Amino acid sequence: MSERAEVKRDGAKAQKNSGRGDYQKGDAQWKQFWAKICTDTFKVNRDMHPALKIIIGAESKVRLGIIEWSVLEELIQFYEENHD
Repeated sequence: MSERAEVKRDGAKAQKNSGRGDYQKGDAQWKQFWAKICTDTFKVNRDMHPALKIIIGAESKVRLGIIEWSVLEELIQFYEENHD
């Protein structure tokens, strides 16, 4: 699946000039997350959280999201409070 298709699949917004050069970077914004590492995230908007999406496999793909630990803790707390 192409970068454009992944961005569309996620309902994200493609970052201008993404994928230029020798590597396909796959920069995109989705909700309050930014698909690059911390320093780039904070340069763009201090209210956003860094997130990294990793796609493993060709035919049968596994998509992993790497997020800040504090965001994961908030998600777990929210889930536990709402699923008792």
